[in-house]
Amino acid sequence: MSWLVSYAVALAVAAWLIGGIWFLPRQGDWSEKIVPLLITAVILGAISSFVKPVLQLLSLPFIILTLGLFLLVINAAMLMLAGWLAQQLGVGFRVSGFWPALWGSLIITVVTWVVDGVLGED
Repeated sequence: MSWLVSYAVALAVAAWLIGGIWFLPRQGDWSEKIVPLLITAVILGAISSFVKPVLQLLSLPFIILTLGLFLLVINAAMLMLAGWLAQQLGVGFRVSGFWPALWGSLIITVVTWVVDGVLGED
């Protein structure tokens, strides 16, 4: 379950740092956003486990051609997909576009590395 903590902390940091990523309600303290944060972390974890590997395999030529930089686009797309799914499920999480998703995915990657390093991976 450390993946849930990693994603939850990373999503919170990304929402705090990036203006185009937020939890509803936009105003208020974080105690009102804990449930949407945890649900979004589960959504992002499921997407990262099931959709992302398939997309990486299908886009392998682009990843090789761009020397791995296309992985940034895939990560941003996964975050946008998580935002879309959260919106469809009525969870208060939004991603406003590609550039916030790109920066947010970079932040999420770095924060999950740090949190996994502190907590230890499952």
